[in-house]
Amino acid sequence: MFQKNKELYLVTDSKILEGRIFLSCIEAALRGGVKIVQLREKHCSGREFLEKAIALRELTRKYDAHFIVNDRVDIAQLADADGVHIGQSDITVAGVHQLMGKDKIIGVSVNDVEKALQAQREGADYIGVGAMFPTTTKDNARTIDMQMLQSIKEAIDIPLVAIGGIKLHNIDQINLEHVNGIAVVSAILGVEDIYGETKKWIQRLG
Repeated sequence: MFQKNKELYLVTDSKILEGRIFLSCIEAALRGGVKIVQLREKHCSGREFLEKAIALRELTRKYDAHFIVNDRVDIAQLADADGVHIGQSDITVAGVHQLMGKDKIIGVSVNDVEKALQAQREGADYIGVGAMFPTTTKDNARTIDMQMLQSIKEAIDIPLVAIGGIKLHNIDQINLEHVNGIAVVSAILGVEDIYGETKKWIQRLG
């Protein structure tokens, strides 16, 4: 999944698009170089979520990108997603493997070393660490400091993705040696030229 040292990981949020066409916006990011897309839609019905998942599955295959579903294992199964990303209050890693099989990718959100080590022990394929900076795209997101990011990276052997309020203007505050990927939402989907902005991110991450 993390073929390069620093992968750009796009997390969706239709609210940020402010009426723009969902699939067109995601495709612009894929054309720009995004290779991992997570469908995270907190404000839509199950039916709409599934429709978006099926459409994104087809779109990500077109661009040879990985497709991850946030939380909803059932939707991930129905859409044949590559994997699921879960939080601390969701189904366990073992439960996801039991439902979806060992070949599916599982990511887990953590914010300290203990949770990161637990996720690794349970069989997570990667962890999402954050929020790195204040963010409006996730309710009650607690920020962590750069020392914690470093401590988590040193404690685990699986890939680490940093998330939460990361923009081009503050990414220099993150030591990229401590991450395998950067996850963004509004930093790409909140701009008018999604394709052009994605290219800037790809260039910045090398």
